[in-house]
Amino acid sequence: MPKQAVLLLAHGTPETTDQIPEYLRNVVSGRPMPQHVVEEIQHRYALIGRSPLTELTMEQGRLVEAELAASTLVSEGHPVRVYVGMRNWRPYIPDVVKQMRADGVEEAAVICLAPQNSRTSVGLYERAVKAEAGTLRIDFTRGWARHPLLAEAFAERLRAAQSKLIAETSAPVPVLFTAHSVPTRTVEPQPAEAGQPREWPAGSPDPYAEEGRHTAELVAERVPEIPRWWFAFQSQGASGGPWIGPTVEETLDQIAAEGVKTMLLQPIGFLCDHVEILYDVDIAFRAYAAKIGIRLERPESLNSSPTLAKAVADLACQGLKRLSG
Repeated sequence: MPKQAVLLLAHGTPETTDQIPEYLRNVVSGRPMPQHVVEEIQHRYALIGRSPLTELTMEQGRLVEAELAASTLVSEGHPVRVYVGMRNWRPYIPDVVKQMRADGVEEAAVICLAPQNSRTSVGLYERAVKAEAGTLRIDFTRGWARHPLLAEAFAERLRAAQSKLIAETSAPVPVLFTAHSVPTRTVEPQPAEAGQPREWPAGSPDPYAEEGRHTAELVAERVPEIPRWWFAFQSQGASGGPWIGPTVEETLDQIAAEGVKTMLLQPIGFLCDHVEILYDVDIAFRAYAAKIGIRLERPESLNSSPTLAKAVADLACQGLKRLSG
């Protein structure tokens, strides 16, 4: 039987503020980045101390490996190692794929830890893996926004946060679900490009926005006591051109106009703490909400959630079975 493994992919994050210029060049594929943008990102990282994204993703990999160790794959004498690669920082995806090949891995289930599929994110990760795969056979999971265990993992965190606020306010509070925004041009219908494989039919939009809303719906269904919920896109970038919305700020304005005084904001496009949660939500959005009379709280991020690990392990098993079939 071919030697199999699992590769988890994530965004990556620098360890220090001094590394941010190099990191941002990776994020924008080498395009020039205005100095004021670099300084603003450095300021945000300085306010939160550091981003724990890399260490949390590594921990998620260890938890998935433990889940796989308890599966039938081990009983057949084929333990499966889980590798982790980052698109924009170390350990870089190409380096990890090369290491997998050096370790004798012949087949790999590859899962992007961005559940909602988009050209902007998931497509770039897939191309980075395939560019170094060589003879390594891969099964790439492009999107898993509708996986029931993903929704349940978020629902577990949301229930805990609701319970805490109910004890203080005597009633459930409404929820704003968010996902990371992307440039509008990247999700609009695009013509076919000569020689380029397509994941969506020419002339059709990609599924990112729809998948984000669907994840929110699945989470809300599992926490039926919430009185009302909204969905918005957060963390719009500084690059030219419009980004998809509605934004968190304009949605909070609408919510305040309806008289809401206390609420929860839960990002359902992120699987662990990093700058878009620790700064954008915990500092910027909380301050904005306070200015318009709203107390804004957030459920704990998934981080080392056992239910998340079960979801990713299930995806990995499905991918490995497809390779074996």
